[in-house]
Amino acid sequence: MDYSYIFSSAKPIKEKFADFGFKKRGASYVCKKTIAGGDFYATLAICGETLTAQVYDAATDELYAPFDMRGARGAFVAAVREEVQKIVDDFCERCFESEDIHKKYFDFIERQFNCKADFPWAQEEGAAKRYSDAAVFRCPNQKWFALVMEISYKNLGLASDKKVFTVNLKADPERVADLVDKKTIFPAYHMNKKHWITVLLTSATDFYLLRSLTEQSRVLVMGKGRSS
Repeated sequence: MDYSYIFSSAKPIKEKFADFGFKKRGASYVCKKTIAGGDFYATLAICGETLTAQVYDAATDELYAPFDMRGARGAFVAAVREEVQKIVDDFCERCFESEDIHKKYFDFIERQFNCKADFPWAQEEGAAKRYSDAAVFRCPNQKWFALVMEISYKNLGLASDKKVFTVNLKADPERVADLVDKKTIFPAYHMNKKHWITVLLTSATDFYLLRSLTEQSRVLVMGKGRSS
């Protein structure tokens, strides 16, 4: 099963991989963890910025295929997947550098453009809605140049149901193909993919590039064109 989304969520600290149990094998890192009370084990393999996991029967060393079969259901396979997910989450927490770029991004826009967030779909009142609902930042012409929302990695084509904050920005159509790396910058979610991109608000994202893309989005929206 693919867990490569973690490389889009934070910056790896490879010096800590060994402490978690990873061993270097050529260009890859491999780690083995016992699960299901010792009856099974999971192997995690990292190659570049790809993380995959497989599960094996400890008694026979045979691959437990249902773990990686999308259609496989049942209490046991669900429990195995949950246990492996916890290992991946622990690995990310212990061996990756994370930062609250979501708040940092809000602060940047408000300071740079003297622009406050608008919450047109807010379900809550007061300060609590600041980070819990989708927000837009508008130009003086009232058209918005940034849409911040929380979606799942799966919405962007990555194999995870976990949630992540993102921002939709307008971009030069001639640059979109070069900008999209499908790691931190993706084709726009729920918007015109020729003119808009979706950028992750995670510490894996180049914040200086994000700032530049935001400034460019504002210029494009101010100049001409529609905001959706």
